[in-house]
Amino acid sequence: MMRIGYSEDIHVLVPNRKLMLGGIEVPFDKGEKAHSDGDVVLHALSESILGALALGDLGKHFPDNIKETENMDSKDILRKVKSLMDEKGYHLVNTDISIVLEKPKIKDYILKMRECIASILETDINNISVKAGTNEGVDEIGQGKAVKAIAISLLEK
Repeated sequence: MMRIGYSEDIHVLVPNRKLMLGGIEVPFDKGEKAHSDGDVVLHALSESILGALALGDLGKHFPDNIKETENMDSKDILRKVKSLMDEKGYHLVNTDISIVLEKPKIKDYILKMRECIASILETDINNISVKAGTNEGVDEIGQGKAVKAIAISLLEK
């Protein structure tokens, strides 16, 4: 049996925060404003897997109003979601992730993101697609005020 899940995550960019994308820190003068570390890539990916499993959203599993999830490493979120996927008897067939931001350019970090995600999900790197684009100056993302990630994941039992 196959199941598909989709999710998006967006965060405002602010000074004095690390920019975490796909489990790695990308050097930049701003980072995501969030209760956790704000990694939009791992949040969108994790929630797409939860969606495929019909297990709700990140807020259900990792509430943003409790101390235990404050500054949480999003790699730990993905690890927990993987354990839920394992419990249900599913594995990742593939995922396709798009990152939308104006700056910084992240093409040199995509392979590291793919390696990190593949390692956590215990899958071949060829099952992990990560792409980057801009919003061509349009809206908050295009003005450099936010970063967004979109993920779609296919699971198989």
